Amino acid sequence: MKRLDFLLRVSVLLLLALVILAANPNFGKLGNLVNVVRQASLLYILGIGMTLVIIVGGVDLSNGAVLALSSCLFALCVVHKVPIPIAVIVALLIGAACGLLNGLTIVFARIPPFIATFAMMYIARGLAYYFMHSSSIQGFDARFRFIGTGSVLGVPMPIVWAGLLYLIFHTLLENAPFGVSIRAVGANPESSRLAGLNLNRTTIVVYTLNGLLAALAGLVYTARLNNAEPVIGGSFPLDTIAAVIIGGASLFGGEGHLAGTLVGVLILTLILNGMNLMGIPSIWQSFITGSVILLMIGAQTYAKQIGSRRLSART
Repeated sequence: MKRLDFLLRVSVLLLLALVILAANPNFGKLGNLVNVVRQASLLYILGIGMTLVIIVGGVDLSNGAVLALSSCLFALCVVHKVPIPIAVIVALLIGAACGLLNGLTIVFARIPPFIATFAMMYIARGLAYYFMHSSSIQGFDARFRFIGTGSVLGVPMPIVWAGLLYLIFHTLLENAPFGVSIRAVGANPESSRLAGLNLNRTTIVVYTLNGLLAALAGLVYTARLNNAEPVIGGSFPLDTIAAVIIGGASLFGGEGHLAGTLVGVLILTLILNGMNLMGIPSIWQSFITGSVILLMIGAQTYAKQIGSRRLSART
């Protein structure tokens, strides 16, 4: 991402924070700020996977349902006396398998990502309801709950997870051949193929990682709420897509950065937190959030069009 583009997004984030602070000084309290970042962390874990998917030229509407299915199957394993480490592995494998199936469907069945992941959304959600019988499971071991409610040196674990995953995937995306491959495939598939890149493998790996991250987010979410149920995560797909696009990624592929996604996630979280602090009725919150997203993405698209025209004029 160009430094100027990133600084503009950070400026929007800071301006938004100042507006909310002026409207309600309670926003600036340490406890509220920590709560904002903790809430943003879960969405950011999903946003990392969505960033990879969008860079490669795809999209995923199933991450919320995969999150729910993975967490529900983890809870069922625990109920049936499966050791927690094995139950965690089962949940992560379920998420990875859903992502793998998405990738295989897109690559070999030639089904557009929107349709393939839309179908997976219903499949995963339906399986979650089937296995849970529309009920919920509560009361997990304190050792498991630590991954969602504990802290390390005073830093809440969701923030720790988000930070660790950022370091791992930032390194992969910016300093490893993997990042070069997914950007090339997303930007120009035909040129990538001619250059010897394996388009199918790259796409499948990206969707598998995305499913794995959705499952991890589900475990953290379940540990934090001490509850697993099939209805969770319904708004996560569109929230993560919006955050990634606000962060500077292109829905046409080849463009996107994890730092930008972080800013996008924080902007969305600040909007929701600010509306709650200001006492805006929930009936209006969705309308306002959608309007802000539309304005920001519209302004971003317009700015890119202006930049392209100026570049064309110079050449």
